[in-house]
Amino acid sequence: MPSSVIPAPAMPSVAVAGSSERFPIRRVFCVGRNYGAHAREMGSDPDREPPFFFTKPADAVVPAEGSVPYPPATSDLHHEVELVVALGAGGANVPPADALDLVWGYGVGLDLTRRDLQAVAKDAGRPWDMAKGFDASAPCSPLVPAARIGHPQDARIWLEVNGEARQQGKLNEMIWAIPDVIGYLSRFVTLAAGDLIYTGTPAGVAALQPGDRVRGGVDGVASFELTIGR
Repeated sequence: MPSSVIPAPAMPSVAVAGSSERFPIRRVFCVGRNYGAHAREMGSDPDREPPFFFTKPADAVVPAEGSVPYPPATSDLHHEVELVVALGAGGANVPPADALDLVWGYGVGLDLTRRDLQAVAKDAGRPWDMAKGFDASAPCSPLVPAARIGHPQDARIWLEVNGEARQQGKLNEMIWAIPDVIGYLSRFVTLAAGDLIYTGTPAGVAALQPGDRVRGGVDGVASFELTIGR
């Protein structure tokens, strides 16, 4: 193999619950507005939209524990708690009926968003990259193999900030269920092992402040606790 002209960066990865092994991350896809109540709070009609996707860099995934930095260039950082799907296999044009066969496991993550930058980008018709894809913008719990817990369908998803409930919903409130998300996404890209999919957030997104204590989870899957850095 040819030598590199600079030191090769380490492959991003996420912990596996109860194991010293890690799950290598290839790409990170995020589903926008996949819960009806959240779509409405963001000013959209969930009955009219097919799923749409944006991406985050693989190294934006950091452990959902300890201190997660408050990012620069924003005064309106928002939390969005999400079920995370980790793919152990891939393909193109995957029928939804076969989509769960691609899933290796699940976790719980945050899609952190610079909401003020996103609003400016939306108004100008520009990409959301700097609003969504900044450093440490995708904290994630350790992943749990689907072989251990099955495929969650109607579990509660929730988030608290400083002990106050902020977000709560059920996975069966997704507009596009997990098999449909995987199948639809595979029409546009060839999915592969190592891909993560953040599957959307329920209503209740709101601002975070430095020093906030954030807890979240999906019942029967995983939970996390972290602090927003000062």
